[in-house]
Amino acid sequence: MDQSGVLLWVKAEPFIVGALQFPPPSKFSLHYLKKIATYVRTRAIERAYPRLSWSAWRHIACGKLQLAKDVAWLYFEIFDSLSMKSPEERLEWSEILSNCISEDEIEKQRNQLSVDTLQFLLFLYIQQLNKVSLRTSLIGEEWPSPRNRSQSPDLSEKSSCHNKNWNDYSHQAFVCDHLSDLLELLLDPEQLSTSFHSTHSSLVSREAVAALSFLIEGAVSGARKIHPLHELALWPPVHADSGFSKTSKTFSFYKLEAWLRAHLTGNPFGTSACLKSGKKLAWAHQVEGTTKRAKIACNTHVAPGRHRLVVMSQVYKQTLAKSSDALVGAHVRIHRCNESFIYLLSPLRSVTIEKCRNSTFVLGPVETALHLHSCDQVKVIAVCRRLSVSSTTSCIFHILTPTRPLILSGNQRVTLAPFHTHYPMLEDHMARTGLATVPNYWDKPLVICRENSDSSVFQLLPPCEFYVFIIPFEMEGDTTEIPGGLPPAYQKALSEREQKIQIWQKTVKEARLTKDQRKQFQVLVENKFYEWLVNTGHRQQLDSLVPPAVGSKQAAG
Repeated sequence: MDQSGVLLWVKAEPFIVGALQFPPPSKFSLHYLKKIATYVRTRAIERAYPRLSWSAWRHIACGKLQLAKDVAWLYFEIFDSLSMKSPEERLEWSEILSNCISEDEIEKQRNQLSVDTLQFLLFLYIQQLNKVSLRTSLIGEEWPSPRNRSQSPDLSEKSSCHNKNWNDYSHQAFVCDHLSDLLELLLDPEQLSTSFHSTHSSLVSREAVAALSFLIEGAVSGARKIHPLHELALWPPVHADSGFSKTSKTFSFYKLEAWLRAHLTGNPFGTSACLKSGKKLAWAHQVEGTTKRAKIACNTHVAPGRHRLVVMSQVYKQTLAKSSDALVGAHVRIHRCNESFIYLLSPLRSVTIEKCRNSTFVLGPVETALHLHSCDQVKVIAVCRRLSVSSTTSCIFHILTPTRPLILSGNQRVTLAPFHTHYPMLEDHMARTGLATVPNYWDKPLVICRENSDSSVFQLLPPCEFYVFIIPFEMEGDTTEIPGGLPPAYQKALSEREQKIQIWQKTVKEARLTKDQRKQFQVLVENKFYEWLVNTGHRQQLDSLVPPAVGSKQAAG
C-alpha cells in the first residue's frame, strides 16, 4: 500500500442479501443486542464466543428473545449463506441433511454449525434497515440529511430506489447514522459504562474492527486492490488517525469513529455507480425495434466478485436471453418489466424482481437469495438457496430450494410448484453455486407476517395443471433432464397426459381418413390450437422467439 489517502465504503452484499425485507423482531433493538453481546462473553454458555453455535443461538433466541425456533433458524441460516464457504462445502452440507431421516437428526447436524459471533450481532442489527418508523410513515422520508436526499441516478423515477436493500445511499446513511451503536455493540463488556455506553477511554479490540469488516471495506486512493476494513485500519501510516496503539494492540473508540466518518464515501461498485457509468449489456436474443424503453446496465467489466451488479428496468413486450460471463456471480435487480420473457441462464449471486407484471423469468441457479416484491401475475422458474416474496398477487414459483420459501406480508394467491425445466449447463451451474437437488423444500413454505391466521395465502399447483417448461435455446452442456426429477404426483399427471395423446394419435390413425379429410382435420386442429395460443397469451411468447443472428447458436452475449 502506498501512503496516499484511504477510501472506505459500505459493502452492498450484506444489505442486498442479508437484510430481510420485512420489519425485524422488536427484540433485535440495540438494547437487547448489547445484552446478548455481554451475555455471550460473560456467561459460561458453551460455544457462544468468539463463534456462536446454532445451539447457543437457539437458547438465546428462543429462551431470551422469545422468537419461534423457525425464525431463529431463518436468521442463522441467512447469515451462514453470506459466509465464505466453498461450493463443495455447501454441497457436502446438503448431502448430510438429505441423509437425515428425522427432525432430531437434522437438529443434531445443525448443532455442529457455528458463525462469527460479532459479525452475527452486526447482521442482526442491520435488520433495522427495514424497520417501520412512525415518523417515516407520517412524513414519507427518513430523517432529512444531504445523504438521504442525494440525487441518486435511477433507471426510472425516484420510487425505484425506495428499495433500501439496493440503495447504496441508504446503506451509507444507515452505517453513518448508527456508527456509534455499531461500535458499542462490538466493545468488550469492561469497556462499557454501567448504562452499556462507551466512555471517553473505551478501547476497541482488533477482533471488533475485523468484525466491522463484515460491513465496511476500502482501498488506498489510486490503487485497485480492495481491502477489508481491519487491514486498512492496521496499516502503519494511518495508526495516528485510526487510533491504533501498538502497545495495547487496541484502537481508541473516539479516534476510530472519527477516522471512519472522515473516510467513508460512496460505494464505487454500488447501484448508483453502476447506473452512472455502467456498461449496457448486449443480448444474444432480443426482438428488434422494441428496446427503446428498456434500460439495462452492469458493472461486471470493472467490479470484482461479489461486487458485480446487473440492473434491468422497463423491459416491455420483449424476450431477452443471456448466458455469459457478464452474469456469473452477479447481483441482479429486475424492475418494472411488463409482458416479457427473460432468460438469465448463468450462475447468479442474488436476484431481486420488483414491480413486474405479466412476465416469465427463467433463471440460472441463484447462490443466495431470490426475492420478489410488488409483482403481479409473474412466473419465476429457478433453483435458488432461498426464495422470499412480499406484496405479490397471483404469482407462480417453480423452484428447487434447500430452504423453506419465505412468504412475507401482503401476498395474495401465491402458487408454489416443482422446478420443471432444464438447460444443458444447468447441473454444472448448480455445482458452481453449491446447490444440490436434495433436500428440496419447495412445498414447505414458512409464512411470516401473516395478516391473519388463514394459510390460504399460498397453494401448491394442482398436478392436473402441471406442464414441463422447454427452454427454446441451443447451448453446449450435459444436462438433458430436470435435475432431481419430478415429485411422483406431478410425474403421474404428465404420464397420464402422454397416454391420452397416444390414444388420440391411435384413434386418428385408425379412423382411416381420406387425403381430403386429413387436410380438413389438420386445418381444424390448427385453428383450435391457434385459438388456444391467443387465449392463453402463448402466441406472444412464440412470436417473440425470432431466430438470433445467423451463426449464433447460443444464448450468449
